[in-house]
Amino acid sequence: MVLLILIIAFLFFLLIGVPVAFVLGLTPLVVFVLQGETPLVLPAQRIFTAMDTPILMAVPFFILAGNIMSAGGMTRRLVRFSSLVLGTFRGGLAYINVAISMVFAGITGAAVADTSAVGSILIPAMKKEGYPADFSAAVTATSSTIGPIIPPSIPFIIYGVLAEVSIASLFLAGFLPGVLLGLFQMGVVWSAAKKHGYGKTTRPKEGEAFRVLVDAALVLMMPFIILGGILSGVFTPTESGCIAACYAAVVSVLVYRDVRIKDLPALLVKTGATSSLVMLVIATASIFSWLLASEEIPQVVAAKILGVTDDKWLILLLLNGILLVIGTFMETTASLIILTPILLPLMITIGVDPLHFGVIMVLNLVIGLTTPPVGVCLFIACSIAKIPLERLARAIVPFLAASIAVLLICTYWEGLVMAVPRFFGYKGLAP
Repeated sequence: MVLLILIIAFLFFLLIGVPVAFVLGLTPLVVFVLQGETPLVLPAQRIFTAMDTPILMAVPFFILAGNIMSAGGMTRRLVRFSSLVLGTFRGGLAYINVAISMVFAGITGAAVADTSAVGSILIPAMKKEGYPADFSAAVTATSSTIGPIIPPSIPFIIYGVLAEVSIASLFLAGFLPGVLLGLFQMGVVWSAAKKHGYGKTTRPKEGEAFRVLVDAALVLMMPFIILGGILSGVFTPTESGCIAACYAAVVSVLVYRDVRIKDLPALLVKTGATSSLVMLVIATASIFSWLLASEEIPQVVAAKILGVTDDKWLILLLLNGILLVIGTFMETTASLIILTPILLPLMITIGVDPLHFGVIMVLNLVIGLTTPPVGVCLFIACSIAKIPLERLARAIVPFLAASIAVLLICTYWEGLVMAVPRFFGYKGLAP
């Protein structure tokens, strides 16, 4: 009965246009009021408990690092460096787009920031060089999904808190899948460039090559500083977020001087607004998760699925389909917080390591950022490219196929996902 009320209330609030963060808080309140057994002070306690987690401090710091990078000239410098490396290839600007997203992923861990920062520079540049607007937007939107996979990753931080898994190990687990995602997307670019004859970009002159390399060096060092510090034990993932923000500020303000000190307050306000939305989702979703756990809904779901089949591979295929659909209309953070407590016990039961499942889950949900009807990255890319969503939806199909191929590889080839964490000593949590 409780599950039925939850589903009806949840769908009702979504359909009338209530923001997801409030849907997650209002839905359990409906159950509490109808039952009349749960004290209404409990939601307030759950909100406070959910946000009182030190590791979540990493989230606003990484968001701030991305905002400073976007405001400064770091993205422009990455474009010039990538042109130096990839400029001679046919379809060079599209390759550069994917390559920058892979580097950008090692700094901010957020797909939306990637789409905005990279797209604002490269989509106009690609259109100017003769690339179709829909192709330019499709490359930008899909390559931005690498951001939450290659470490550091905001979704991995949230999943790690919920699943009680090492954040550093999750970062390591995302490295090879993220690189594979970039390579598959480059494969789509290669095919399109060969078929349609997309041109090469202009490389910097020989005399400028060294200057371009030196100019981009500080940006390229940033991912290595963040990950190197975490892996060496010099600082924690939370501290790495602070280091990333401070490094971006020092380089942008004092070295490159693309950001002025008087610009920082506005960037801090922007970061606070974005972070508050993320934290609001985490807070209200914790009430939803508590109700699911108290009613033993995860156990019910696991029993129902295992009643249909106990084949590990079929269950994983079924869950991939469910998560892909959910990712199309629900925000990534909310989906993680709701679904992790439900699905993780089932995954452990069938022998899937929590680390492996974390990568599968995040990869599924970030693919949803580029699928209609609610793909946030699609709307950002459309607004920059000035094209309708329907046109972009058609152009993005080959890139989505490549992303889903990587998803299936990571789902069924556990060794690929677990190779780097195991190399650094991860022993595994699943029985």
